[in-house]
Amino acid sequence: MVLKRPLRIAMQFARWITDLDWRFILLVLPPLSLLLFISISSLANPFSNLAPLRSILLNRTLPSGAVPVAANPRAPSDPASASRPWKDKLDRSRMAVCLVGGARRFELTGPSIVERILKVYPNADLFLHGPFDKNAFKFLLLKSAPRIAGVRIFRPEPIAESALELRVLTASNSPNGIQGLLQYFNLVEGCLAMIKSHQARHNFTYDWIVRTRVDGFWNAPLDPDNFIPGRYVVPPGSTYGGLNDRLGVGDLPTSTVALSRRSLIPQLDQAGFRQLNSETAFRAQLTTQNVTHVANRLPFCIVSDRQYVFPPSRFGVPVAAISSKGPLSGAKCRPCTPVCRGACVGQVMPVLDKGWSWTQWENGTLELCDAHGEWETGWEKIFDRVAGKALAKQRKRVWSLKLKDCVSEFEKMKRRTTSWQAPAADEICKVGLGYAR
Repeated sequence: MVLKRPLRIAMQFARWITDLDWRFILLVLPPLSLLLFISISSLANPFSNLAPLRSILLNRTLPSGAVPVAANPRAPSDPASASRPWKDKLDRSRMAVCLVGGARRFELTGPSIVERILKVYPNADLFLHGPFDKNAFKFLLLKSAPRIAGVRIFRPEPIAESALELRVLTASNSPNGIQGLLQYFNLVEGCLAMIKSHQARHNFTYDWIVRTRVDGFWNAPLDPDNFIPGRYVVPPGSTYGGLNDRLGVGDLPTSTVALSRRSLIPQLDQAGFRQLNSETAFRAQLTTQNVTHVANRLPFCIVSDRQYVFPPSRFGVPVAAISSKGPLSGAKCRPCTPVCRGACVGQVMPVLDKGWSWTQWENGTLELCDAHGEWETGWEKIFDRVAGKALAKQRKRVWSLKLKDCVSEFEKMKRRTTSWQAPAADEICKVGLGYAR
């Protein structure tokens, strides 16, 4: 009796199997199996390569700029890999790099800008706005930039100081008084004018503008995370009561406000602002125009020949050794043998006012120079060791140039440039190399 019952069940099951519509089962079974497979993977996530497929099947679209799990299974532990899709998007965008200032130490800073900004974003159009002086010949180092849209090397002239500008601005702590501020504002806004002209001429608009100074030495690349839609990114520290204005990264609307240094002064006057330095005027520009800023640490410093008392007092200026690990976020620097490291830095830096010349120094990121005098003998070897062979070679090449080579390189650079406004290459090179000899 016990044996007959299982036998009867087996015979009934066989008849049921025979009566099934196998065409219907073969049609339905594969999708059901796939859905079951995806459901299991979403719980245990051992098959993360199906994340994009799961998104499609469930009618979901990944947010713009989001990284699918499948595309980056190491995302939590690999920040560089995590930002790759955003970097790819930036590489497909239209970007302008606005480079302003005089070329005094450009043989040290220029190659780092080319390698760590321009070649990192090879789609970016370079716009150079700088004065014609004895150092302008060094701008030929930009010849290796991937794209050059505009170059304007101009003969500086005094700028008339209006009563309005004298009310809003202050000469205090400016090496060249209010005239120096206006010349600097003119450099920055002049670069914006070059960008606008290029856009109008070619009937397009840029997505991003990076504005930096020619005297900045970069020891690491500009990170894609510094491009934030609707926000203007500046370095922290060196705020002098306002915002650090030594570099800025933003989309076109925020950058247009940030680079309008002189034309927005009347609005600052109407808002009641008085006696502003460059940094406080910069902050007032952004706040009155409702532009939100973000302070990110950035891997560059401003190479300076200026002399400062050491150790710095509360409102003194610390000068970083160019060998500091950083990021230095635009602090003043020079190539030196550091006189202050580790515990010494921990004693000096807390004395500084955080709203003035202070810069971040924790975790051994900062070493200090005694900058009360001229650059030390042998600074060249210090710089070459820090910069590496490729950048050191560029520094040496500038000072070994012959006149005909200088002129030839400027002419090659001119042929690669969409818009060129500058004295003749022969004049630029003679003034520069004649002084150098």
